[in-house]
Amino acid sequence: MDVPRPVPAPSPLTEPYWAACGRGELVIQHCAACGRYVHLPEAACPYCGGTDLPYEAVSGTGAVHTFTVVHRSFLPGFAPPYTVAWIDLDEGARVFGDVTGCPPEDVRIGMPVRVHFTDLDGFGPLPHWRPSP
Repeated sequence: MDVPRPVPAPSPLTEPYWAACGRGELVIQHCAACGRYVHLPEAACPYCGGTDLPYEAVSGTGAVHTFTVVHRSFLPGFAPPYTVAWIDLDEGARVFGDVTGCPPEDVRIGMPVRVHFTDLDGFGPLPHWRPSP
């Protein structure tokens, strides 16, 4: 029996992120005080403490910074093996997500990737990363 994947629960802090995903757009918080990108969403900048963190559209292209292949899932709805990675975006931000569209053994540090969105039943589009030519 397949167990469904958990559905994200948007909060006032994360709702702009999920709304952008629904439009097929990747947005990241950008600190107005120090200019650094912040991901995962935070109420205050972890670098300078600033609280003006508007969401800004980013290109959705980057490279794998580091990754791991999960062979034993601890969450329902995730069929191992799967790859999760920190992605360095072209804008300088670092984001977290899963790498799809290639076997886990083909993922490499420095591999160019691009965001893509797939629908999660009962929720809507979720961002994922796949190899970019």
